[in-house]
Order: sequence, then structure tokens, then C-alpha cells
Amino acid sequence: MKHVIPFQNSHDAVTTLDNGGRFYNLFSEANNGQISTQEVARVAGLFTDKQKIVLYFAISIGRLKAPFQDIVKSAFTEIMKQAYERYKPQELPASVALTQGVISSNAIITGIPKMVESKRDFKGFIFVPPGVMIPIIDRYDIYEMRDHEHAEPLLIAHARGPQKLPEEMIRVAGVLKEIKLKVDGVETKKMFLEALYYADGD
Repeated sequence: MKHVIPFQNSHDAVTTLDNGGRFYNLFSEANNGQISTQEVARVAGLFTDKQKIVLYFAISIGRLKAPFQDIVKSAFTEIMKQAYERYKPQELPASVALTQGVISSNAIITGIPKMVESKRDFKGFIFVPPGVMIPIIDRYDIYEMRDHEHAEPLLIAHARGPQKLPEEMIRVAGVLKEIKLKVDGVETKKMFLEALYYADGD
């Protein structure tokens, strides 16, 4: 889980992202007016995962108004443009994500997360190699996220670690997936967001 501080203007975004990539990215050049996947990956601390690269890019420009986002995107190389078109995230409030979210797709969800503290309150399972089901709360920090008080919550999960999501209005970026829940002995599937990045709310 990484806290992203979004760019405040398109000039800063282009200047930061047009960085030449890492030393071994021989075909990327700094300050040439183009933004490549390798250059975004360098800022994001990634390497070759284009889905995550696009997700990081999208949340990093999330505070820019649409015309200024377009200025940044106009600098895309052809490969970065194709990756963005393929993995562009849905941007949804938590209450809408359950009905309009697309499984396996990138998403940026707005709401207030509240951490689930105990296994007794949450009985969800995931598969881990070699095909064993374990409680997801053993591997992940779990949150219920709402954008208004009476909405059905969207589940948010991120790998366990010292950093926790603040209980305030934020934007969380990740990949929408399915989890198996056991309620009164009956297994059901439910959507959740596997979170990778978050940014403060507007």
C-alpha cells in the first residue's frame, strides 16, 4: 500500500514523468516531451506490470481537471497510450462500485474505510497455492468502505503491513476481484478491491 500525493498541475506531472526511466531503459530519453511506461514505472517504483503502471498514473493525476489531464496524456508514447486505453480505471464512489464495478479491472474508489478488526466479524476466504483456502484476514488488512452512512459497504483489502488506511474520505486505487464469503454456513461471492495506492480525498 502506497500513499500517493497527486500532482497539482500538468507542468509538474509532465516534468516528473518525462524522466528517461531507469539507466537500462536505453530507448527512453528524459525531457523529450514523451511519457513512456518505463518512465511512469520509475516514479511508481514498478518495473513491467502495465496494469499497475496505469493505475499509479491515474491516481497521480486525479486532482487535475480533465483538460489538464489531457495535456499530460497527450505526451504518451504509443505503447503507454495502448496500456492506458486497456487498463484505464473506473472511478466510482464505493456505493456504486458494487453494481457497476467490473471484476479484474482497475478501479479508483472514493469513500471512508473502516477496518475490520477480527475474524469473528469477517469470514472471507481466498485461494493460495497449492489450492488451499485460508481466511483472507490472515494475509490482508480488511476494510469496509462507504461513501455515505447507510450504503452497503465495499470491501477493501491490502497486504498486511504497518501502514493503515485513514478513517476519512480518501480515494483508493486497486483491482476489483471476488472473494468467497461464508454466511450462516452458506458460501457466496462478493466483490472487493485489492488496494495498491491511496490518495487523500478532495
